[in-house]
Amino acid sequence: MECKGGVQVNSPVKHLFRVTVSCAGIPPALGAQAAMDVAEEFTHRQWHQNVRCTWTGDILLLVADNDFDSDGEALADEFSDAVAACTTATFGYRIRIDGVVKLPDGAI
Repeated sequence: MECKGGVQVNSPVKHLFRVTVSCAGIPPALGAQAAMDVAEEFTHRQWHQNVRCTWTGDILLLVADNDFDSDGEALADEFSDAVAACTTATFGYRIRIDGVVKLPDGAI
């Protein structure tokens, strides 16, 4: 509850989402370094929490929690920008939204 002018009002409830996106097409020789560089890039994007970027051997996988991206489009767009910025990106790559899960209240 929030108090405005002596009157209590309900604050809007923010839902939390765990978004998983992947990037295919990164050459294997660049994958491990790309995962580290993208993870570091997301330390500057503090509107995402619990960010994890991993290289599986053939795809770059990014998982992040936030309170605004109910369809995963925002994270996918930012992930694409980060891949382009953190690699030579002279290869073709594809970003895919793998899933969005609404987290229980208080999960972050």
